[in-house]
Amino acid sequence: MNFEISNLPNRAKKPRESGLTMVMDKGLSLREAEDFIDVAAEFTDLVKLGFGTSIITPRVGEKIKLYQDAGIPVYFGGTLFEAFVIRNQFDDYLRLLEKYKLTHAEVSDGSIEISEDEKCEYIRKVAKYVTVLSEVGSKDAEKIIPPYKWIKMMESEIEAGVWKVIAEARESGNVGIFRGTGEVRSGLVEEILTKIPQEKILWEAPQKSQQVWFIKLYGANVSLGNIAPNEVIPLETLRLGLRGDSFDFFL
Repeated sequence: MNFEISNLPNRAKKPRESGLTMVMDKGLSLREAEDFIDVAAEFTDLVKLGFGTSIITPRVGEKIKLYQDAGIPVYFGGTLFEAFVIRNQFDDYLRLLEKYKLTHAEVSDGSIEISEDEKCEYIRKVAKYVTVLSEVGSKDAEKIIPPYKWIKMMESEIEAGVWKVIAEARESGNVGIFRGTGEVRSGLVEEILTKIPQEKILWEAPQKSQQVWFIKLYGANVSLGNIAPNEVIPLETLRLGLRGDSFDFFL
């Protein structure tokens, strides 16, 4: 911090297990990534190369190394994993993780239909090589998953070896744990937390109102994801009560 002020919530130093900020890179250039690192590396715990962007982003290997050299783990979006699986190229996907020296990977089934047992088997296989995050929830707004299924899937995937389970919301924040309007499905979130420890969940929350909701109820050290690169510092001020929306949360 540039100067001191009292009564700010404690934020763990990186690498941390809670209060994670996962940023979605949807195709930043090398120069943009360098600028982002210069400003926000201290507040960024993970970078996801969104959906399948890594296939066509120029000089993606150089960008991955930039993040890694800055101490920020990088992983491919779950949609890329699914694109390999649906084409029976899972082994090629594993070779890709090795090629780019990735330490993290996401296993998801938001766009493909596989059984929960099959998904957990993929988690176990990938976890032999890297730290695994799994995404729970569908990208289809019409597909409403009841709370007991969310809980069952999260429990199974944690048991299979994931580090964090990601609650799906897409980059738009209008599916999964959110309604089409972006409003939090609060009953679903509360029910999930009766069975799943808060520190095991990373909530996708791209919209400011969603971030405020989670911070107000669960504190500065709730883990949030799908954050736009230019929203990392604004999010950190929300976590610290240094923005109007959260000004009185921690006084």
